[in-house]
Amino acid sequence: MAAPGGPPPPAGATIAAMQDAPRIQIPRWIQLVGLPLLLLLLWVVLGAVRHVVFLFLVAALIALLLDPIVRGLIGLRLPRGISIAIVYLSFAGALVLILAAIGTSVVNEATTATKRVNTYVTKVDGRTGQTAADRDVNRLQAWLDHHGLKRVDVSTRGHELVKRLRERNIQGYSDRIINFLEGAALSVAQLLISLVLIFVASIYMLLDFGRLRTSLDRRFPPREGQESLLPFVEQALIGYVKAQALISLIIGASAGLGLYLLGMLGAAQGMEHYALLFGAWVAVAELIPYLGPWLGAVPPIAYALVVDPVSAIWVTLLFLGIHQLEGHVVVPKVMGTALRLHPLLVIFGLLAGAEIYGLLGIFVALPLLAVMRALWEFFSERVVFEPWKPGEVTIPVEVEPEAEEPPAPRVVAPVQQAQDPPAAAQR
Repeated sequence: MAAPGGPPPPAGATIAAMQDAPRIQIPRWIQLVGLPLLLLLLWVVLGAVRHVVFLFLVAALIALLLDPIVRGLIGLRLPRGISIAIVYLSFAGALVLILAAIGTSVVNEATTATKRVNTYVTKVDGRTGQTAADRDVNRLQAWLDHHGLKRVDVSTRGHELVKRLRERNIQGYSDRIINFLEGAALSVAQLLISLVLIFVASIYMLLDFGRLRTSLDRRFPPREGQESLLPFVEQALIGYVKAQALISLIIGASAGLGLYLLGMLGAAQGMEHYALLFGAWVAVAELIPYLGPWLGAVPPIAYALVVDPVSAIWVTLLFLGIHQLEGHVVVPKVMGTALRLHPLLVIFGLLAGAEIYGLLGIFVALPLLAVMRALWEFFSERVVFEPWKPGEVTIPVEVEPEAEEPPAPRVVAPVQQAQDPPAAAQR
């Protein structure tokens, strides 16, 4: 619209303004006073109720992930409430089955592993008078001697370590590990209350997403060829989650398959029995950027060091190769532009998530950053700040006039007058 008393804008500018989406202009006084106060208020409130905020953020992420499935069922002429019930019952059933299968596998494999380690350290061979651990220490020392490393003495300290473990009754440590796992299972059961709250909140969010989308489209109508706000955010979140899940699946399967082959070829004794467990752990740890690949390699290498120190070298080389494959091939090809955030911002988000809610905060940090990026891209074209035009506020300042310099004297070049021609020329 033209300013009062001003000339009307050109017709082309009016048509372009009508085609653009409406914008929100933030006045200057709000920029100076309102925004800082709002940020301070949010900081105080979030610090006081961060647990509740975290639960609602997780509920919002779950609702955004499940909303496309709900819309698909609504497209089949099912009511929205029934569609949400079908999605959540299926999701909850699959989650319970997965957790039960993983929990049972972890407890069984951990129990078997502790028994195996107990036998490895404490069971003495009647013919040699040594345990399997003592024999592996001798093998490692022989391998070092054969490769010109006789000065490296691992035999003495290795046998002393095995003797100490045998005297301290490693079975007691095994029982402690099993008790720890059982306590962890009870702690997981206590988290069910928080999960119930998250699911209830996400159900209410899904029930209102239809009205919310209509209201947002009315206030911020999408441009031609663009998605509205809610589907735009959902696509950004789903794209990141798909990419991260695919990366975890590829790296976990590669680690499990590699460990199984090392066990079958004899390079890592007994590793084929726990390849599935270690591969699942690597896949879960891969969800933590930067730290996940290293955390995933710790249990297999530790197991190899206990069972066969020489095999730890092969396991370490395997994970080094997997990390190179991940950094140069898998992540650039699969992740692509799913996140599109600066690494420093990613690190800050991870540290902030860990500070606010520990390990769960680390898992939730990057999906939240993906949602925030989508919101920023959507509103950056629709929210503008009132410009601070220079010269609107002038402060009179007295300035002393400069002393005028006298004008420089003008130098006039002499002009030679024309002389009369000689008389001969006149004739």
